[in-house]
Amino acid sequence: MTFSVAVAGASGYAGGELLRILADHPDFEIRTVTAHQNAGHPLIAHQPHLRSLAHLALVESTAENLSGHDIVFLALPHGKSGEIAAQLPAETLVVDCGADHRLEDAADWAAFYGGEHFGAWAYGVPELQVGDGRQRENIAGATRIAAPGCNASAVSLALAPGIHAGLVEEQDVVAVLAVGPSGAGKSLKTMYLASEILGSANPYAVGGTHRHIPEIQQNLRKAGATAPTVSFTPVLVPMSRGILATTTARVKPGVTPEQVQATWEAAYADEPFVHVLPAGSVPRTADVLGSNTVLIGVALDEAAGRVVTVLAIDNLYKGTAGAAIQSANIALGLDETTGLAVNGVAP
Repeated sequence: MTFSVAVAGASGYAGGELLRILADHPDFEIRTVTAHQNAGHPLIAHQPHLRSLAHLALVESTAENLSGHDIVFLALPHGKSGEIAAQLPAETLVVDCGADHRLEDAADWAAFYGGEHFGAWAYGVPELQVGDGRQRENIAGATRIAAPGCNASAVSLALAPGIHAGLVEEQDVVAVLAVGPSGAGKSLKTMYLASEILGSANPYAVGGTHRHIPEIQQNLRKAGATAPTVSFTPVLVPMSRGILATTTARVKPGVTPEQVQATWEAAYADEPFVHVLPAGSVPRTADVLGSNTVLIGVALDEAAGRVVTVLAIDNLYKGTAGAAIQSANIALGLDETTGLAVNGVAP
């Protein structure tokens, strides 16, 4: 069976990555691509790398244009997905790559985003530990899925095994991320200009203001935490895509390096896309670019009494589009690896 697909926000980075992956998916057929200010343009004018989709033209991002498809992927700014999704048929599988349906708590939404809270959908990180199970169990059969924030999924996957196993303290989690500016979309802002980024590292959203913080806390609670605290600092670095997340947390007394390594390895032993590296190894962003793969290195800093995780992820692929498509596969009963790459691109 072939499923018809529409992608809203197709002229942006997330929309382009969705289309790049979907173009080679054996069970999905891209029929409609939409945009806002770029409506009426050929898709290839904004995504010139998508040569196999040169026949498509962008139309307005309206519920009318998106209706009538089996699957709709929304790659829209926050506040926009919720409005359109509410008008789509209940039987349509809708996957939101924006933030509108990630947070369960309306107070968190008000504090970090503002505006109308559209409610939470099934969260699109299949590998996330939820109690003694995995989030994929909540995705199967769903018709509404919220793809994750790329930074949030990185920190959550890095720390969830230690939280679930009771090896680490949930208070005083510290995460510092080196991130590529593509995660912010095609925003024409000074801080994202090449002349500002090249040769420089630029912290932003410092002091607990980043919008992914409540999402991380929500995920850690699902893994077993009660009231986690997270100090989160992202740093823009001169690479177009990728996240290198260094996350640390206090360990409980008596925890050994061997126990830490074994816990993380066991947590992801059966996961096709999340791989824990051997003890003493840490990943690079270059190792995961262009793939749905997550690489994690873990160590115990015995002098400081903290576990240290280093996680690499492609923010546009596994961080956004790949997670959305992987979740759609699960929701539809397909093999969740269908159409997704485990091998990266190098150099």
